[in-house]
Amino acid sequence: MNGDGTPLNIAERVSRIAQADTLTPADRYQELFVAVQTQRVFKDSKTFVDCAPNRAPEQIVAAYHHEKSQADFDLAAFVARHFTPEAEHASDYVPDPDKSLRDHIDALWDVLTRAPQEHLPQSSLLPLPNDYVVPGGRFAELYYWDSYFTMLGLAESGRPHLLRATADNFAYLIDTYGHVPNGTRSYYLSRSQPPLFAMMVELFETKGVKPALHYLPQLRKEYAYWMDGADDLRPGEARRHCVRLDDGTLLNRYWDDRDSPREESYLEDVTTAHRSTRPAHEVYRDLRAGAASGWDFSSRWLAHEDDLSSIRTTALLPVDLNSFMYKLETQLARLNQACGDHDDAEQFRARAATRRNAIRTRLWDEQQSAFVDYDWQLDCRREALTAAAATPLYVRAASAEQAQRLAETMRARLLDDGGIGTSEIRCGEQWDRPNGWAPLQWLALEGFRHYGNTGFADEIARRWLLTVSSLYEHEGKLVEKYRLRHTPDGAVGGGGGEYPLQDGFGWTNGVTRKLLHENPRHHANHSRAGRPRKAAGH
Repeated sequence: MNGDGTPLNIAERVSRIAQADTLTPADRYQELFVAVQTQRVFKDSKTFVDCAPNRAPEQIVAAYHHEKSQADFDLAAFVARHFTPEAEHASDYVPDPDKSLRDHIDALWDVLTRAPQEHLPQSSLLPLPNDYVVPGGRFAELYYWDSYFTMLGLAESGRPHLLRATADNFAYLIDTYGHVPNGTRSYYLSRSQPPLFAMMVELFETKGVKPALHYLPQLRKEYAYWMDGADDLRPGEARRHCVRLDDGTLLNRYWDDRDSPREESYLEDVTTAHRSTRPAHEVYRDLRAGAASGWDFSSRWLAHEDDLSSIRTTALLPVDLNSFMYKLETQLARLNQACGDHDDAEQFRARAATRRNAIRTRLWDEQQSAFVDYDWQLDCRREALTAAAATPLYVRAASAEQAQRLAETMRARLLDDGGIGTSEIRCGEQWDRPNGWAPLQWLALEGFRHYGNTGFADEIARRWLLTVSSLYEHEGKLVEKYRLRHTPDGAVGGGGGEYPLQDGFGWTNGVTRKLLHENPRHHANHSRAGRPRKAAGH
């Protein structure tokens, strides 16, 4: 707001946002930050890094150094005096038992929508020029890859203004920071997440939000971020997100520019690194890269499936990331052609074709009949089968034969009561069995549709809708992840990981709302909170 109480216009909001402070809490508070996180002043490590200071940070740090040696010093009381935790938005939204699951999701968008605000001095929040939708629970900022799956539901709920706002927010982030950060916090700026802006742009176009060509400059900038340093790599070398294999093949990996503990999970990361025989900075880098993948965490990234300290994310070339990069390259080829830049269009077509060939060869396991990640340091394919195997189908990078064989593999090994399982491993990490996640269901079922396997796709959709609607009928909410093996009483929320199960929840709402629209005869369309149906077979 202006001083006279009138709202800021877009130009004024962008002007003020340009001055947003990007210093992270660890950089700003240093010794105080470490003390607060290691002494567990807050139960959740994310709480402190989301706090706003009540006075100038340098004054708070000076006060801390002056007071900390006093006999009666109370760190928790000091923090309470000098910081204000972010206001909690109610996560206990009470559903109307007379409304269907579809109507419940439609109503939740208002609960999860945040309005842009003037940047709070020295807070970690990176403000945006337009309204945005948060996942829910402890995740009170905009997240990158979450948002694509949220948008699927916004489109079906008739929220074009939120689609348009989201599109422009992501364009703004790319223009301002050179990439889309993991989330809109200063401590997320050193990494991104799965690059789905190319798929967002396609959705904007099909839903009449804006022509995809409008976002060509941002797509080019994002590609430059992910491919930084690639042209100078010799065989066997890696730089940031890029790895050139011994035969010259160029592929991408997840990366974070920092090699310190994640600020939002500081104590957790320090504890993990202490269990490792590797240098701590290597463990921190791989933990951060695992967070950049969105799969934080999974046995997929581990050398030993029951030991998070064995994480080696940066040694792996993920099949899903390289599929998303293929989509970005094909989108750039199409849009450059449309605007008359034929030379660049041809260059991106060639890059896409080369990457597609690498996906079909390097990332295809002939014995398993599945796409897998590639370990570039050990020069071998990973054996683990995960739901990421379906991503090449989603972007149409697989051959028809590979798609058919993969369907048989995933049906036999990953299909569960409630949908497609994340992996075959039970190790306590949240991106593993028995959990199922909405984005993985969508990537799989839509991928199989692209190759004509509608039967398998429909089966995944049916089981997922049963899962979500069952929990909704019993508990009146949607959650971040679900356990796919149903109990006699129905579906239950997933577990594992670094934090409790979160309600909300953006991408579950988005994918489920999309599937409800596509499956109008499914029982889930008639689900009501507090009215559980009798257990049904699968």
